[in-house]
Amino acid sequence: MVELTINNIKVKAEEGMTILDAAKSVGINIPTLCHMKDLFPTGACRICVVEVEGMRGLIPSCAYPVAEGMKVDTNSARVRTSRKTIVELLVENHPQDCLICVRNKNCELQDLSEKYGLREHRFVGEKKDHAIDISSPSMERDPAKCILCGRCVRTCNEIQKVGAIDFTNRGFQSNVTTPYNKGLNVSDCILCGQCILVCPTAALREKSHAKEVVSAINDKKKYCVVQIAPAVRATLGEEYNLPLGANVTGQIVTGLRRLGFKKVFDTNFSADLTIMEEATEFLNRVENNGVLPMFTSCCPGWVKYIEQDKPELLDHVSSCKSPHEMEGAVLKTYYAKKMGIDPKDMFVVSIMPCTVKKFESNRPELSEEHNPDVDAVLTTRELVRLFNMAGIDFNDLPEEDFDHPLGESTGAAVIFGTSGGVMEAAVRTAYNMLTKKELETLELNAIRGNDGIKEAELDIEGTKVNVAVVNGIGNVDKVLDDIKQGKSKYHFVEVMACPGGCINGGGQPIHQKPEKIKKRIQALYEIDEKMKFRRSHENESVQKLYEEFLGEPNSHKSHELLHTRYVNRREILGKGKR
Repeated sequence: MVELTINNIKVKAEEGMTILDAAKSVGINIPTLCHMKDLFPTGACRICVVEVEGMRGLIPSCAYPVAEGMKVDTNSARVRTSRKTIVELLVENHPQDCLICVRNKNCELQDLSEKYGLREHRFVGEKKDHAIDISSPSMERDPAKCILCGRCVRTCNEIQKVGAIDFTNRGFQSNVTTPYNKGLNVSDCILCGQCILVCPTAALREKSHAKEVVSAINDKKKYCVVQIAPAVRATLGEEYNLPLGANVTGQIVTGLRRLGFKKVFDTNFSADLTIMEEATEFLNRVENNGVLPMFTSCCPGWVKYIEQDKPELLDHVSSCKSPHEMEGAVLKTYYAKKMGIDPKDMFVVSIMPCTVKKFESNRPELSEEHNPDVDAVLTTRELVRLFNMAGIDFNDLPEEDFDHPLGESTGAAVIFGTSGGVMEAAVRTAYNMLTKKELETLELNAIRGNDGIKEAELDIEGTKVNVAVVNGIGNVDKVLDDIKQGKSKYHFVEVMACPGGCINGGGQPIHQKPEKIKKRIQALYEIDEKMKFRRSHENESVQKLYEEFLGEPNSHKSHELLHTRYVNRREILGKGKR
């Protein structure tokens, strides 16, 4: 331990700790832009500079270690002037469109401008001028709003390890872009949206489907229905200052009805349906010497990654559609027939924690005669904007239930929203399918938590099954490389592109606090624990769907509606072998 003084306060800090962290330990907040917790500091933005006695220049607190006897001033006139000047220069090179910006009142540059009292334009000169990249169906990239903090680059390269964006040029011409400044749609980007979550401005944002949804609701010829993902119910409340992890399912249902949707369904229904199909597919592969390990297919970001990076391993991926796509397919067939609705008149909207599901809903493999299973996808953030536009006071909404039959679900479906949840749900049902008994201990703690790769060996009445959970796409290559080298010990593997799973998806409320993710995850496990039924095969509406329409899991009818195929995107992108 070393002892130093920060703003005349005696501080004891561990040797090697940065000034930034030492200050935070005693309640002194130092602003940052480029800093990212748990990643090696760069000290690039210089917003966090402090004055250290005996040093001529100002020191970046995020990158400078504490020392015995050090005297630090984080709020001297010199420090404030420096920070204010940096913010002024950033603002002057930034579009002056705050009132119409999607990040208005949720922008770190705007917050710093307010904090340092910017009230005039002191610097006038040339500004960056870049075209907005709207090539992707999921995301938009606006380089004119980029402040070069580098957080998106580090997230894509160091956490996700995709490497779709990076810095180019120098000085005033510096820019963050894709290779050769091509569109996101032809880059290696998997559209996970993790870069959006760390972007301090609106340089990266989702491509909104709000106009299309509002137009469909107002179209009297359309029968508009909506479904919500498991992760949304534990995060949307954050936008209304409710406690972290608050379960706002009932209020969301009420709000969606007030927006004008005819029916409100739960994607959890089709999460249970997914487990029935996926567990059956897995057991069929085991019994018939099929391709193993089998990978889950719920995450479209992961599917896009393997399609473009390791297409030779696509046979390992389950053919099951993702839950919201299954729900869309069932709505436009089974439900439409029961209700006497022409599927072409039905408009299905998915409320998702995810940005890449916008891309997924556009896949031609997920449509029937040019009628997609899902017509539009809204992120959690977009739904909040729609509620606000409609004058809906969310905090005062009463709680209502989902419509049936596609609104019934089990606890197993709820935990789909967190890393390890799909595997845990699958094990609960696969055990029943193999033994005709119920698994007594439902919590599979070995694959819970935030480790990059989690694994467990299961003994199902003498049958050894090795399962693994890949938490974040940046950790998947080790598993894929072991398969290519014939060294993999796994039978079944879950992959989620976003660290933490869908609960931390790219369409969720913007945050910079890791503890928020833990609270969200805990909320889903608590919902599961309180559910009457906690195994997917106990869902009576799913059982009825099989009896009346599908026959049995993995039947011919099930494969027609609930399963899909994949494509070799390496060939499409013309990248050749890597």
